[in-house]
Amino acid sequence: MSVLHRTDPPQRTQAFRSAHDRHRYFAVLAVLVILAGVFALGLLVYNNPVPMTSPSFLPVVKRRMNALIAMAIAAVCQSLATVAFQSITNNRVITPSLLGFESLYSAINTSTIFFFGATSFIQFKGMTSFVVQMMAMIVLCLLLFGWLLSGRYANMQVLLLVGVIIGTGLKSVSSFMRRLLAPSEFDILQARLFGSVNNADSSYFILAVPIVIIAAILLLRHAKRLNVLALGKDVSTSLGSNHQRDVIYTLILVSVLMSVSTALVGPLTFYGFLIATMTYQAVSTYDHRYLFPMAAVIGFLVITAAYFLMYHVFSAQGVVTIVIELFGGLAFLFVILRKGTL
Repeated sequence: MSVLHRTDPPQRTQAFRSAHDRHRYFAVLAVLVILAGVFALGLLVYNNPVPMTSPSFLPVVKRRMNALIAMAIAAVCQSLATVAFQSITNNRVITPSLLGFESLYSAINTSTIFFFGATSFIQFKGMTSFVVQMMAMIVLCLLLFGWLLSGRYANMQVLLLVGVIIGTGLKSVSSFMRRLLAPSEFDILQARLFGSVNNADSSYFILAVPIVIIAAILLLRHAKRLNVLALGKDVSTSLGSNHQRDVIYTLILVSVLMSVSTALVGPLTFYGFLIATMTYQAVSTYDHRYLFPMAAVIGFLVITAAYFLMYHVFSAQGVVTIVIELFGGLAFLFVILRKGTL
């Protein structure tokens, strides 16, 4: 009597297709964490003009630590916000920048120097400036969400379209005001409008860090619902999800994270897109409980590596975010050309 041997299908874990994918995820995450730690340590101690035995060594490291904290905040905000935003819109090409955060940031700073002069603009800093800019961005987004995502004809596409129109309008107004500025005022303004960790004031951290931690924890707790939202409105609704409520909740957290990042370091239009694209290539899972940590680590690695290489290898301190945006823009074009559609 012949015996039929049956081959059982491979066992699947909850979030990964196989145990191999799960092990690969943690191996890749560990390697990226180590690399990020190496670059972070390099930014703190490498090429320090003060000897380690000198009492001035620690103050120099402390100043560099402030920049490193700003990088970590920007990485967490941009990575988590972009991944969550792309999931609820079911589109891996668009970014939260479509909601007009950078345009509003530019409009606030441009109007300040235009109406009140360079002296008031220079004095417009510290906690008051940070809170005003952050709250203005959050309030704008809440008004958009309340208007366009509630009611009978709630539509995400209309929200994105209105966000693009508002952003374009704010950019046009800001551009017009900048043309009327004196050359000296224009130079002062441009230095503020470039995204850079040098824009971050360490006094902001006492407010920014708790906000980012709370928003990140809430997004992680919301990860399972995001897994369902990523399937689309019809599927998520059929699975029992309150799609409209969950989308608005996610957008509020996204707006908080993006507002903190933009008010702290300035506009970083394609940085989040670059991080999200790299995350999708590195992770073979749909589960946001694993996407979020990987995205945050990749974001921190990218920004620390960029600053380390530009500062200590190429001696081009002023072009770090420009280079990041360049690679992000190229990645955006590559994805668009490969997909052939938005």
